[in-house]
Amino acid sequence: MSQAFFVADFDSASAMLRANARYLEGRDFPELGMDNPLSPLIPVANLLPNILREQVYIWSGWGEAVPEAKLGEIDIEEANEWAVGEYPERSYPAVAVGSSNGAGVHLWSALGIPWLPQTVLIPVRRHGAHPDEPIDDLAWGVDPGQRLLEANPDLQLHHMHDPNQDRLMIQRMTYFRTKRQTLGPAYKRFMRRCLEPGGTIFIVECERRWPVVKIADRHYFQPGAMGGAEPEEYVNDSPRVAEYLERYGSHRRQWQHIQPTEEQPEAEWGFAEPLRDDVAAFAAENGYRVRRLRFVEPEDLSPFVADMYRWWYRQRGIEDSRLLGSMFIQMDPWWTLRTGSVPWWAKFGTHPSADKLERYLDSSDPFDEIYLMLFSHGIEGVGQAPIDRWRRILGRARRQGDFIGVDEDRFPRDFATLKRYHDELPEKILARYSLPGPLALADFDRFIEEFRGRHAVALEDLEPAGVPA
Repeated sequence: MSQAFFVADFDSASAMLRANARYLEGRDFPELGMDNPLSPLIPVANLLPNILREQVYIWSGWGEAVPEAKLGEIDIEEANEWAVGEYPERSYPAVAVGSSNGAGVHLWSALGIPWLPQTVLIPVRRHGAHPDEPIDDLAWGVDPGQRLLEANPDLQLHHMHDPNQDRLMIQRMTYFRTKRQTLGPAYKRFMRRCLEPGGTIFIVECERRWPVVKIADRHYFQPGAMGGAEPEEYVNDSPRVAEYLERYGSHRRQWQHIQPTEEQPEAEWGFAEPLRDDVAAFAAENGYRVRRLRFVEPEDLSPFVADMYRWWYRQRGIEDSRLLGSMFIQMDPWWTLRTGSVPWWAKFGTHPSADKLERYLDSSDPFDEIYLMLFSHGIEGVGQAPIDRWRRILGRARRQGDFIGVDEDRFPRDFATLKRYHDELPEKILARYSLPGPLALADFDRFIEEFRGRHAVALEDLEPAGVPA
């Protein structure tokens, strides 16, 4: 089935679903799994001056955005149908549903199971918006958001405005991130067809929350997002924000102060709890087991999955001393296993993400080789880690450290990396291994038991009535 007209290719959920689905089909993940007729022109963008490169980035995103007038025509079931249609129709021992997570893509690929997202981004076209005026964006989104929710009564809407990470994109669009409160018919049909009798449903629950303004029932405005800035820096004075805005020639030195009314699951990564009850009821009706995979920060899953791969490689008699770092939606689970690499996923190229990776390297057996992909957002925002910091991390490899697909002089405006990462990966990592069969769920449990207490991740059964065991 073709992708629903309102689903953005550049969204974390859609790209991660494609990566997982292509792996289950036995395929790699070039150019984020997209068929782009303009692909040969992507490297040319890197030859343009910075200001023109930024405009290419802005307008390429605008091209995927939905006209406001079409919001009332959106039926989220079309996105659900597209999602399940990406996966091979066969029997699976388990299915995952819930939060988007790059480390999770490597986990589900290793287990040989599909993942179905709770959250999907609907970008909405908007002209003349200034990124440093969040109150204006909040006011603009009230009526369009209500039209979307009236057409989709099972959705929550998290209107996200991040003038830091998304400074370029939000000049021509608004981010409507939607969260399913129920599985919906398409997800249920897929599970009934493809989930083995007595199979397992993993609920992926990122418990990260964020201050928001409640606009109406099921409708929230989120100032800022996870990246290099802290939540309070979006709503209070901050020297880092003042320096950033001055550097980008803004008329402001702080973003408009918005007073949050409550906290809700973070728009892109957080899990909305109503879905859990619906999964529990569906599982009880169909005799499935439900297990909650819980963690607070999105990158809490990264050391868990990296250690699982190291453990799995040792069980298979393969060296576990090569780390391959991915970032945001730039990844390739097929080549990760083909090269015998330990996956590490970072949300963004920011200091908090670099801190997380360095803490893992401090606490783990050393790696002989370290390779890193860096996703380019086009902005040197608050908390952005410069290229030198990533070079220092590569320097921790005992034998070889190198970037994959990165033009170091153009980062973080290195947009050609979206094509180059896949071309360079097999050229720079020469090791080859046969692709393994899926890691059995019993072996996954054995790993969890052996590493109990090491990770900030919990895996627990959920009784059919929705009460933890």
